[in-house]
Amino acid sequence: MALYATDVKFAGMLHGKVLRSPLPHARILNVDTSRAEHLTGVKAVVAGRDLRAVYGRCIQDQPYYCFDKVRYIGDAVAGVAAVDEETAEEALDLIRVEYEELPAVFDPLEAMDPGSPLIHENLMEYWRGSAYFPVQGTNICNHFKIRRGNAEEGFRDANFISEETFHTQMVQHCHLEPHGAIVRVDASGRIFVWTNAQGPYSIRGELARSLGLPVNKIRVTGTYVGGAFGGKSGLKVEPLCYVLASKVKNNRPVRIVLTREEEFYATSVVRHPSIITVRSGVKRDGTLTSHRVRIVFDTGAYADSGPVVIRSCGMAANGPYNVPNIDVDAYCVYTNKTIAGSFRGLGVPQVMWAIESQMDILAERVGMDPVEFRLKNGLDEGSISATGQVLKGVGIKECICKAAEAIGWKEGGRVRGKGRGIAAMHKSTQTPTSSSAFIKLNEDGTAEVLSSTVEMGQGSNTALIQIAAEELGFDVKDVRIVGPDTDVTPYDQLTGSSRSTFHMGNAVKAAAADAKQQLLEAAADVLEANPSDLEVRNGVISVKGSPHRKLLARQVPMGAGGHFAEGRPIIGRGTYSASGGTSLDPETGQGLNPSVFWIYGAQAAEVEVDEETGMVNVLKVSSAQDVGKAINPLNCEQQIEGAIGMGISTTLMEELKLEKGKTLNPNFVDYKMATSLDMPEMVPLLVETLHEKGPYGAKGIGEPALAPTAPAIANAVYDAVGVRIKDLPITPEKVLKALKERG
Repeated sequence: MALYATDVKFAGMLHGKVLRSPLPHARILNVDTSRAEHLTGVKAVVAGRDLRAVYGRCIQDQPYYCFDKVRYIGDAVAGVAAVDEETAEEALDLIRVEYEELPAVFDPLEAMDPGSPLIHENLMEYWRGSAYFPVQGTNICNHFKIRRGNAEEGFRDANFISEETFHTQMVQHCHLEPHGAIVRVDASGRIFVWTNAQGPYSIRGELARSLGLPVNKIRVTGTYVGGAFGGKSGLKVEPLCYVLASKVKNNRPVRIVLTREEEFYATSVVRHPSIITVRSGVKRDGTLTSHRVRIVFDTGAYADSGPVVIRSCGMAANGPYNVPNIDVDAYCVYTNKTIAGSFRGLGVPQVMWAIESQMDILAERVGMDPVEFRLKNGLDEGSISATGQVLKGVGIKECICKAAEAIGWKEGGRVRGKGRGIAAMHKSTQTPTSSSAFIKLNEDGTAEVLSSTVEMGQGSNTALIQIAAEELGFDVKDVRIVGPDTDVTPYDQLTGSSRSTFHMGNAVKAAAADAKQQLLEAAADVLEANPSDLEVRNGVISVKGSPHRKLLARQVPMGAGGHFAEGRPIIGRGTYSASGGTSLDPETGQGLNPSVFWIYGAQAAEVEVDEETGMVNVLKVSSAQDVGKAINPLNCEQQIEGAIGMGISTTLMEELKLEKGKTLNPNFVDYKMATSLDMPEMVPLLVETLHEKGPYGAKGIGEPALAPTAPAIANAVYDAVGVRIKDLPITPEKVLKALKERG
């Protein structure tokens, strides 16, 4: 049974609700909670004065409840725990807050100007990770740089130079299950958390750091997750729950589940809007000489994961191409708007929108076919990345070829209003990170994988079971997963960044090998053989070359009691840690192994454009993804198809609209998304370029297939009607306007 956060209920559980700021930027002068406290059924009322603590994944800048000022419409000001949701809502209406409104800034470029209102005056005093570089006296919470070669010299060597600016919009994650958490504080002060977050250990670590507690004072149990796409990474509702739970009597648990409207404006579940300017040089023969890329991300009122997102985006800014000279300046900027955070691809969809549109512009300038242009400049095995890394497991050219072939790239018979487009991508994974796993063998010959990877629909449980079964020599039906619980399952940094199959897969593989070795040692005594002479297939242990000398795994003494009392428990342990990552030079972005692996892919799209209405209809999308090794091919294909669907939706329809910081379409009626009726023919294609460090050669698959969709469609629109859209989404209005301007 899949147990989601909204399914978890306890006797005596209270319901929490949050009072949020109606202003984008204001000083809090007074919070009067007295009337709410006396309402029948209310068990606790809290405000910022109750706990002046702050938290944050990259920069510790966000208060549990605001105690000095609010920084966006939706900031948490006070909370109520009551016997039911209706009473809690009624109590919120009784709280009175006195504000002093402050100047607000909503445009990230304006926020970067000297003299712009500072959203975090004490930015340089906050705790922050060592890889993030805020700029003192500004709203810039991270400035990531790359300097490789000599960009100006590269431009001098070029025969053609193109400089273009591209925009991406604010997009909501729209996971069907809202954020939810339950927190209970026992009589000893130990904190128990049940949450649908993507990383129980990251939740525990952030809470402990912000509260100044040892981690063993906190237990986090992960539930199933009904969609996340990055929006449930890091603390969200857990801090709000904790303050209420710490104040109620009799150690009663408090649950907060956000409403759909709160999902749209009150949590960090939007993709960073971006402004990206790309200046590129190319020779007549199509050789790229230089890139200069300026990236500005609007991270909203708090940093959340913005600093690591901008780093990921900046590292990918050369595209999957050999560019000898590259300058990148990537800025993550505070504004008085909804908080942006991790969203499937970690900044790569935004930068690929710009780079892959630019690639088509450059190909046209030199008179080359877009596919041939990409193949000429594409990365190869052993190529050097923009950060100086020697690249391994590079399958980008095969991806481009397969995607183009599947769309019928070289076929003739083109008609007016129909076009084809191609786009490629590459993406790093967060490094350094670590994952650990245990494998416990049971007395009946079955196995349990203890892993803190969170299953959120991506199929990680299936892949990990397959890896464990393969390494153990068991049937997959005899292996099960034990869900994440920081008191039970070992450490995993986070389920995100397309890292689980690679990192946790390696850990599970090592744990299975350890358990298998223990099993063989225990079986060797029974079979009177050396452990090295034994093998396991489908749960049967036999002597190599003498298959008649065998026993079942369940017949091996494992300390189960009775006639097995002489046995011992078998628990395998495995850990995988990827080193590197944070060692990039802050001025040049150069360093070894900033990513343990890179993911590559390409998509080709065929579209039809109605020149009377501007409507774009996507007819077919082929998507080739280099997965390293497909542990579960069907699962990989489904991931690709899901990414195509999401990509079409964010390319043509989705946009969260704000006016002076206020969200105008905070619901599924006014926020437009694609449905199954909008889906085209999809052709998922798997490329297997084995990675030397991956489990059986596997890499990641969860995020990357989203990144090339928008530029592939935009390039196809240009091919169809000769207009280039540079700001997302590609709406009929924008296409019609461009057609009229073209004449």
